[in-house]
Amino acid sequence: MDTTIPSAHQARYRLHPKYATTIKQDINKLLITKFIQYVEDATWLSPIIIVPKKNGKLKICIDFKKLNAATKKDPYPLLFTNEMLNTVARYEAYSFLNGYLGYHQISVSPKDRYKITFVIDWGAFIWKVMSFGV
Repeated sequence: MDTTIPSAHQARYRLHPKYATTIKQDINKLLITKFIQYVEDATWLSPIIIVPKKNGKLKICIDFKKLNAATKKDPYPLLFTNEMLNTVARYEAYSFLNGYLGYHQISVSPKDRYKITFVIDWGAFIWKVMSFGV
């Protein structure tokens, strides 16, 4: 475990009861696809936030404010879009991340997974792949 970064527990936020079924379905989907796994003991805990979308569906977000505050900032920002396109322009084909999987295609090192644990009413779960917002 990395001891150079202090751990942070954030209390879980109270969820609206009408969202419970949808949240359980989404969590079960993440468990089935093995993007997350249940964890009994965690040094980092981030709560989830439910955001209603314009189409009436719910988006589950994780409040990584404390994790992001404790994370060393990258001195090398991403390239501007035009620079990126110029880099790939000479190639016949290129692809982007799959829309459904998105960040979930990027595995998180097992030694760092404990940092992106989230907590809900039914327990704590650890991400095995990159989560949006980290």
